[in-house]
Amino acid sequence: MTKQTFLRLPVVSEGAEYLVMGMLMRRNILVYKAPPNNEGYDLICIHPDPKHKPTHNQKAQVRIQVKSRYQSDCDRGFPVKEKSFGAFDFLIVVFLNIGEFFNRKDGTTGARAPEFYTLPSSFIRKHHDTSSSWEKIRLRGLDIEKYRDEKGFEFIAKELGVKRPRKKIS
Repeated sequence: MTKQTFLRLPVVSEGAEYLVMGMLMRRNILVYKAPPNNEGYDLICIHPDPKHKPTHNQKAQVRIQVKSRYQSDCDRGFPVKEKSFGAFDFLIVVFLNIGEFFNRKDGTTGARAPEFYTLPSSFIRKHHDTSSSWEKIRLRGLDIEKYRDEKGFEFIAKELGVKRPRKKIS
């Protein structure tokens, strides 16, 4: 039996956080990166207006944990430890889709645009699978379209009270 080897791509993995930052900033959400190996969250989001006062249903800051998978043909699952649940408000999983790697594929085929899913901590708690030591979230077969890309980023904007940028037309 041959030992399975895993492809490690630290630059690609780190890029997922920066992609999320760019997408949130594109939505006018101010985002800061937490220090490397920070426990429980990777990004902090705040309202871009320093004079903004959150209302009773808004937050002054939102903490984001970012998880990524580089394979286009991944199983749509990712590990999350239960001990980190209280440390983040949302988990954004980024399917980077850089190519297909399973079943003897070398990654040169199957590349496509990345996908972002902004999952609330309540979703993570509900779908957390502790049946193995990996403690995974398995998204395959779940209806998660409302969390995808811009629709998902709107959850964070709403939490912070960040209105969609609009031009006044006279």
